[in-house]
Amino acid sequence: MSPAPVIIAVDGRSGAGKTTLAVELAARLRAHHKVSLFHLEDIYPGWDGLAAGVERYVSTVLAPLSRGEAATWTSWDWKNHYDGESRVTLPAEIVIVEGVGAAAEAARPMLGAVIWAESPDDVRRTRALGRDGETYEPYWDQWAAQEEEWLGRDDVPAHADLRVQNHADGSAPADLLKLLPYLPVLAPALAPELSARRGLRLHAERLDILPDAPALFQSLYGRSANAVWLDSSNAGTVPGGPGLAGPGQAGPGANGADPAARTAAERSRFSIMADDTGTFGQLMTHRSGVSLISTGSSTAKVSGPFFRWLDTVWGRRAVRTPDSYPCEFTLGWLGCLGYELKRETGGSDMAATTPDAALIFAGRAVVLDHAEGAAWLLALEAPDAGEWLEQARSAVEAAAGGAQPAGGSTGVAPSATPDFRSRDTGAQYRKKITAAQYQIGQGNTYEVCLTTTLEARIQASSLDPLTTYLALRRRNPAPFASYLRLGNLAVASTSPERFLKIASDGGMRAEPIKGTRRRAADPQEDNRLRGDLATSLKDRAENIMIVDLLRNDLSHFAEPGSVTVSRLCAIESYATVHQMVSTIDARLFPGAPRAEAVAACFPAGSMTGAPKISTMAILDHLEAGPRGLYSGAIGYFSLNAAADLAVAIRTLVINAAGDGTAEVSLGVGGAITSDSVPDDEYEEIRTKAFGVLSTLGAAFPGD
Repeated sequence: MSPAPVIIAVDGRSGAGKTTLAVELAARLRAHHKVSLFHLEDIYPGWDGLAAGVERYVSTVLAPLSRGEAATWTSWDWKNHYDGESRVTLPAEIVIVEGVGAAAEAARPMLGAVIWAESPDDVRRTRALGRDGETYEPYWDQWAAQEEEWLGRDDVPAHADLRVQNHADGSAPADLLKLLPYLPVLAPALAPELSARRGLRLHAERLDILPDAPALFQSLYGRSANAVWLDSSNAGTVPGGPGLAGPGQAGPGANGADPAARTAAERSRFSIMADDTGTFGQLMTHRSGVSLISTGSSTAKVSGPFFRWLDTVWGRRAVRTPDSYPCEFTLGWLGCLGYELKRETGGSDMAATTPDAALIFAGRAVVLDHAEGAAWLLALEAPDAGEWLEQARSAVEAAAGGAQPAGGSTGVAPSATPDFRSRDTGAQYRKKITAAQYQIGQGNTYEVCLTTTLEARIQASSLDPLTTYLALRRRNPAPFASYLRLGNLAVASTSPERFLKIASDGGMRAEPIKGTRRRAADPQEDNRLRGDLATSLKDRAENIMIVDLLRNDLSHFAEPGSVTVSRLCAIESYATVHQMVSTIDARLFPGAPRAEAVAACFPAGSMTGAPKISTMAILDHLEAGPRGLYSGAIGYFSLNAAADLAVAIRTLVINAAGDGTAEVSLGVGGAITSDSVPDDEYEEIRTKAFGVLSTLGAAFPGD
């Protein structure tokens, strides 16, 4: 008797290529494991024997193998149409069973993983008859009817851990092998495959060229289904008043050297561009406790919290940072986390129309260093790395010297201006402010970051997401701007706020923003507004409360005594607003789980209020709907265990519905304290929305 094996079932309709897939998968797994293989076609009792064959397989093959015992079973003689010889299947570390019914309901309790193979009907028939010749053709319809009857009672595809579009091009086994270790039941058995993930080799190549970022993104990723651009769009910028300054132009202050504005520009030195193509590319989306991870032809379904999944793929150093490479990003996961992940960090469970998380894994990327005027090409060692590096070099060189003038258009002209509606009218929002102040008065909270959502239903073809983002970045450059295209979802963000940075050496930083004033075209009025923000006791109180909350969040996984406030209530100026910003630093406790450290700070305290958990419950009641990606986070989780995430504010979300329309949404909000004036708070959310709405030619609802 042997230890109980891990049993993997490869199921699917006849002709889906299960046999070849199982054989090739077994061959790859045998590099590190003892593998046994069983084919259900050897046990079906005839052409009408699907149900009986599954019953025989479960009782005489699967049951003993699941106990670590040898399985003795009676084969079927297809030539004589009768029971054949007795055979034995030995247990092994991994057992693969394949055939129609391999993952039937009676079998599933004994299985470690279910793979469902899919192919178009015409391909399946051609493949099956090509393999079995004329013997199968008279029985094709009879067998297909049995399959349909069985699947009508037992929805096996819905229970599959992995689904594969089996194109019979040889790619499916490799794709499956990338995804199998994500399954918690298989992870211990597939430890060698997991170790290989942590022994990756990184190629980093510097080009002393700083290309035009939009041109480069268009060239390399304009046609990518899934791509991320983390865009330090105000690097080197000192913004002036609205419409008066752009990249490289001076804003107010002596000789154009406004120290606070310069600090804003320098907080994010690098821009990162990547997609999910190539050997290592993957896409992950998470909704309500289920993660779907796709690569090539295959998709895995993993149940469980997002941050638990994140801990399995990030937080341990898998690559060495190359010498002289200055950026913390060394390839890895990039994308966005939605606010509704709060269900895992003390908040309630609420469903949104957008994913709770959407990330790509990039095995190659371009990093722009705005400080040194250089571009870095990163690629994990792979058979297709050389070809991509050559393509990327050419794209960087072609995009060099082609920067657009700073004074270019700051608007976008959709074929029909979006007609936004608000979740709350002005009167309703003011009433909610009063309700929040009541909660403060009752001692249930100190500060409530109350938000609302503006939405518009448009024809998807009327608004190009990338064109829209480019107009937004020209109008409102920001240190943590980003453009994401993830299937039907597009995100165009001009966020000025860092949520959380974790350096590879364990340094942590949060930079909350609380306090906003509009910019004015007149320099004197602009300086007056900035001074008003700097001296506002109310705004300072809001900011300091969030600083205190984040000090607590960081302290959960920080070395004792390492939490410090290095900047308190500083004023930073952007193209359309002045902001009050603070900086909290800490050092991660050695060995602390980094995914849990992110979870301890999520969602950003600047978007909830304080104390966080009780205030989130108040917000659920007041807002009466999900926030979606708004007030979540956008950024990366790097292979060297670093992460850098921005708060998803000033963020336009375009969610295509698949029927030719798309929902465009913009979240806005502000911090409510006991001395908030409802009219002033309502004016603040209008100010925050102005930069995005005006770029679209749209107005705040009710204007």
